Amino acid sequence: MNITKAIIPAAGLGTRFLPATKSTPKEMLPIFNKPAIQHVVEEGVKSGIKNFTIVTSKAKKTIEDHFDLNLELEYKLQEKKMLSYISSLSKVLKAASFSYVRQGEPLGLGHAIWKARHNIGKEYVSIFLPDDIIDSNIPGMAQLIKVATLEKCSVIAVREVPEDQISNYGVIQVRKQFSPNLFQIKELVEKPNKTNAPSNLAIFGRYVLSSKIFESLDELKTGSNGEMQLTDAIQNMILSGEKVFAYRIQGDKYDIGRPLGLLKASINFALKHPDYRDEIKEYLLKIDKDFIIMQGQLEQLNKNKRAVL
Repeated sequence: MNITKAIIPAAGLGTRFLPATKSTPKEMLPIFNKPAIQHVVEEGVKSGIKNFTIVTSKAKKTIEDHFDLNLELEYKLQEKKMLSYISSLSKVLKAASFSYVRQGEPLGLGHAIWKARHNIGKEYVSIFLPDDIIDSNIPGMAQLIKVATLEKCSVIAVREVPEDQISNYGVIQVRKQFSPNLFQIKELVEKPNKTNAPSNLAIFGRYVLSSKIFESLDELKTGSNGEMQLTDAIQNMILSGEKVFAYRIQGDKYDIGRPLGLLKASINFALKHPDYRDEIKEYLLKIDKDFIIMQGQLEQLNKNKRAVL
């Protein structure tokens, strides 16, 4: 099984990041010194992906411009001996090709994937949700591709989530557990309440799916809020007899669909950058000291108030 094609749905509005996303796609918001979507594409390239189909919308042309050559910029950087500033992007552009599909209406994740069907054909396809970032020695998608190749079936990434957050995610019900990290799925449950959740294993934004996903999406009626849900289509595949596995993906995981998640990811990637990590550590230590001093001052103030009373 040779999985070399990927779909990245990137047509969302990014309302949680307004006003920053009024004219800038949320996928182009930086995680430290790279746009979020570049982190995702780099993971794909390291996993053997060569062809990316990015599903966009009207206001997302910046993404297309990013994954394109800019000879004028390269010439100026070469003159100033600064080509290293875009070396990571240059490697991606040499290793992969990009095509773009418009999702004219916001009809859900399943609809976005369905729009890219003509670029995939009858092959297995990898799917990256750009709101989810994985930092690991073995790329996240490479972990899934290995499972899909060994088991010859579709596989989705999962991670454990706290009980009080389960209602924010799609969750799996396990049919059979094969190892500490590998499960066969019985059912996918979209955003259950914590009392009815079949497990604490939530779907994380990486999938390797057979081409049957497109047939399943074709048959699917729109679900909640008039949208076509990818989890419903995968559930249809399971009900039709297709084996679908879940793999507890390894590595540091960040939900950057929320501002706090983006901030945490930026800090962690900055701490790993050889040119900046020492300065970032020094700054964080200073913040920590300032916080401890402020906390001590507040505690003393409270003691003084209690003494007066």
